[in-house]
Amino acid sequence: MRLINGVSYAGFIVWAIITGSATIVARLLRSDYAQPMIVELPMRCATDLEVTLFASSITITPGTLVTAIAAGTSTTPPVIFVHALFEESEESALDGLIDMESRLLAMTRGRAPGPHADSEGGRS
Repeated sequence: MRLINGVSYAGFIVWAIITGSATIVARLLRSDYAQPMIVELPMRCATDLEVTLFASSITITPGTLVTAIAAGTSTTPPVIFVHALFEESEESALDGLIDMESRLLAMTRGRAPGPHADSEGGRS
């Protein structure tokens, strides 16, 4: 199952790179700049490997960049701060990040994770 999820995740990342690149080129040619923003997402990623893979996946995708990661504690999850260049809204940016994180966790854990624990309250 992890192999299938891994191949699926690799395909997802390749597609995100292609569509992100196309979006950047199209926006630059049209001089249509959206509202760049920094969003905060409490992560479900728990291990160093998951956090590193998630941050790397975000940064390799054109139009997004990890600006900071706050370590979690025994009672709070780690938090990632992401600069999104061409998102229409904060909700759109967070939805894409949550989708990416869910796919990553399905790959690393061999199953899809439960619902995002703080999908509304952690939005800044």
